[in-house]
Amino acid sequence: MAGYALPIKRLIAELGKLPGIGEKTATRLAMHILRAPEDDARGLADSIADVRNTIRFCSVCYNFAEAELCNICRDSARDSSLICVVEDPDALMAIEESGSYSGTYHVLHGALSPLDGIGPEQLHLRELVDRVREHSVREVILATNPNVSGESTALLIARMIGKLDVPVTRIAQGVPMGGDLRYLDRMTLSKSLEFRRGMEKEP
Repeated sequence: MAGYALPIKRLIAELGKLPGIGEKTATRLAMHILRAPEDDARGLADSIADVRNTIRFCSVCYNFAEAELCNICRDSARDSSLICVVEDPDALMAIEESGSYSGTYHVLHGALSPLDGIGPEQLHLRELVDRVREHSVREVILATNPNVSGESTALLIARMIGKLDVPVTRIAQGVPMGGDLRYLDRMTLSKSLEFRRGMEKEP
């Protein structure tokens, strides 16, 4: 990057911080932004600033929201007695796109990973338990990813919720071990919700 002006170097360096973006791709993106009409470049910058300044966590489910409540929690047509627990907003959107679920969600923003410093305190688990305890919830569906971290998280939640005498189920059918919900097709997700299984309570 020795031949580039300092502002271009900075842009390339910032773009290179994005996941999956190496130096070559960051350079191509920077060149595209430089050659784009000024309105397009300004629109990109404004949208980034807008997202950072206006998006917050929903006060109920911790999905991303523009206001205190996200669009799903504000929707009176949703079945608030059903809570589907997901690791991140991407998984929530994948389930929404399957068109097979009409309940609400609880977004953990991660999964148990002691080596990465992610424990129960970082996953909004206490807020989930309080939600189930304080409202008329008839089922909690665990839709964490089917890998070691996701399964460990699901097991912990099942034990915590099981003490409240509320049914806890786990999506299963068609979801491969080690998979990621974001990359599953709509039919697979739909069937995994339809054929969810019960989670064993702590003896």
